[in-house]
Amino acid sequence: MYDLVVLGGGPAGYLAAERASAEGMSVCLIEKRFLGGVCLNEGCIPTKTFLNSAKIYDHTVHGAAFGVSASDVKIDHKAVVARKNDVRSKLVSGIAAALRAGKVKVVEAEGKIVGKSEGFDVSANGEIFSGKKLLITTGSSAVVPPIPGLKEVIASGFAMTNREILDMEEVPKTLAVIGGGVIGLEMASYFNSIGSKVTVVEMMPKIAGPTDGEISSILLKNYTNKGITFELGAKVTAFGEGTVEFEKDGKKTTLNVDKVLVSIGRRAETANIGLETLGVETNRSAIVTDDFGRTNVPGVYAAGDVNGKSMLAHTAYREAEVCINHMMGKNDRMRYNAIPAVIYTNPEVASVGETEESAKAKGIAYKKSSVSMMYSGRYMAENTEYDGICKVLAEEKTGKIIGVHMLGTYASEIIFSAAMMVECEMRVSDVKEFVFPHPTVCEIVREAIFKMK
Repeated sequence: MYDLVVLGGGPAGYLAAERASAEGMSVCLIEKRFLGGVCLNEGCIPTKTFLNSAKIYDHTVHGAAFGVSASDVKIDHKAVVARKNDVRSKLVSGIAAALRAGKVKVVEAEGKIVGKSEGFDVSANGEIFSGKKLLITTGSSAVVPPIPGLKEVIASGFAMTNREILDMEEVPKTLAVIGGGVIGLEMASYFNSIGSKVTVVEMMPKIAGPTDGEISSILLKNYTNKGITFELGAKVTAFGEGTVEFEKDGKKTTLNVDKVLVSIGRRAETANIGLETLGVETNRSAIVTDDFGRTNVPGVYAAGDVNGKSMLAHTAYREAEVCINHMMGKNDRMRYNAIPAVIYTNPEVASVGETEESAKAKGIAYKKSSVSMMYSGRYMAENTEYDGICKVLAEEKTGKIIGVHMLGTYASEIIFSAAMMVECEMRVSDVKEFVFPHPTVCEIVREAIFKMK
């Protein structure tokens, strides 16, 4: 009998196990594939190794603008994949070492909830592991819609999800990306940089999902200029071996491509894990949780992608901490209003809080300030394209900052400070008293703040 059984070893699962162990709980963690989950093995980290290599390659190829010339520049995609695997392996080993140090029992097998006796019982590897409490962190999987021919072309290797494309060692001459969200755009960015002719097919009239509309438009223009073709408002109707068919404005078009990436979203991974044995409530496959991570079954919690609320690794970390803190009787609850989001394209997109679109939908009266990144001296020193922006939204009456959105270099690193402003409900007048280091790109936030009327 353990104090806690954790089902799933992704960001929410392994961090929860570490935190619970540090609190003195006996913990068993069950993971069917790899510690680190999708983020470390098939998502966040692997894609960033790809994108960093592409950034280095782009800087080298286009270095003449900065007075740096190089000839016969090549990128070895197989070497990039090998480096990705090395980085992944080291990080997985680090997680395993941290769990061992915390005396967490790790079971490398598929787990399934089989009911409740003295504790919550999970079957794995022919054994039953029981916990006084149960935390479900089984994550999510790529959505594979019932489009004619799709299952067949995935089976043949012509079409891929994020899992398979990160192991593909060849560079396709032509690549269709189905879905213009984060995963689709990041992979489109990478393969465009290294020489593929990329076409992005997106059902919505804009790319980048809920990203601020103005920033989405700038990013679209940026990547169109780099050679990516975007088919927006287009619905994929069929797949064939070597072909993708879509309908747009009442007209059907067939793309002939070498490979296809299907990245139209993710679904909470709750099938066949035994939720029905406990009567855990779900909504569209996602486990329903409250602000403490509790499900409708006392003693059973869920965190990470499996609750379907905010499918980001950093959200999963925080949800895991809230769950463990609640188990320990600490005063803590989950808040979702200041969770930063990043698209690691080149240039980067980062945002936190309300967009103009979401503020209008909620009836929030706001004022805004939008400034060019050219107000930052460092940005000007390090770039040749100057279409980056920083936008700050604040409540009309109170001046409380409710959203920050930016496109440009280092946006992913700057957004944390903006998230603190939103989380702490700072006012424009509060931030005006901050001292920003100079010269830095983060000064753009200060510029936007001081231009707020």
